[in-house]
Amino acid sequence: MYEDKTLVCKECGNEFVFTAGEQEFYAEKGFTNEPQRCKACRDARKSSGRAERQTYTAVCAACGGEATIPFKPREDRPVYCSECFAKMKEEQF
Repeated sequence: MYEDKTLVCKECGNEFVFTAGEQEFYAEKGFTNEPQRCKACRDARKSSGRAERQTYTAVCAACGGEATIPFKPREDRPVYCSECFAKMKEEQF
C-alpha cells in the first residue's frame, strides 16, 4: 500500500527516506503532512529547547566514592552514588 518516498529536508537540504512503515505510522496517528526535516534535524530541533542540566559532585555516604547528582548536596542529608542507592532500594523491598 505504501512505498518509500525520498524527501528533501527543509533545514539542511539533504535527502532522506520517508519509509512505508513511517507513512503507515503517520496515517495511524492521523497525521496528514509529510515530515519536513530529516531525523538528524528533527532531533537537533527537539534538543535545542532543553537547557543542559547542571550536575554536582559529592562523596557517597555509603562507599566513599564519587557521586554525580542533579541537585546541590546539603550537609544535613546523605548522598549516595547510583550503585549504593540501587542496593539500598533493593533492600527496602
